[in-house]
Amino acid sequence: MEKENRFYDTKTFYRFVEDFLTNKGQPKPKKRVKLSKDFMERIMLAVTQVNGCPYCSYFHAKEALRAGMSNEEVKKLLKGEFGDVPDDQLAAILFAEHYAETAGNFDEEAYKKLVETYGEDYTYSIMRAIRAIMVGNTHGNAFSALVNRLKGKPYKNSNLKDELGIIFGIFVFVPAALINQLFKRKVNHTTNSKN
Repeated sequence: MEKENRFYDTKTFYRFVEDFLTNKGQPKPKKRVKLSKDFMERIMLAVTQVNGCPYCSYFHAKEALRAGMSNEEVKKLLKGEFGDVPDDQLAAILFAEHYAETAGNFDEEAYKKLVETYGEDYTYSIMRAIRAIMVGNTHGNAFSALVNRLKGKPYKNSNLKDELGIIFGIFVFVPAALINQLFKRKVNHTTNSKN
């Protein structure tokens, strides 16, 4: 049975974009840590299997195979089965699934465990990957829904307003989130300078 696409409203999509662009709630890393290709693709597939984005499933399955994963592991990841995930990646994969299931409203204790397991710099990279695919899944699902609507087969759990808001909103949301972040930094800098 194929997983149903998960849809969000435009306001939630903006939050996903803002969280990704501003690295919400995360300290700046002391050094940038690059995730291995297979680790990155496991994260992408763990989130995508929750959200059910057909475009992301296809693309990241292909990338996972290129990264050396077997067909069997990719199929299992897309079913939410993590038995083949290397032990050193499992905590991140389970957190990624939790993040997607809660639409980014993750449990603070689960996040603390992630930091304890990987350290702040590695966690920063893990969170960037999770947040990036949340944006991609949401955008892809809205596009998929609009395509089906135009074919006369609208998804029952989506609506035209949010489909259009998400598809075209990205062109407004990215600059808005960045401007908002710059404004917050300026206010914080001004406040700190006065103290």
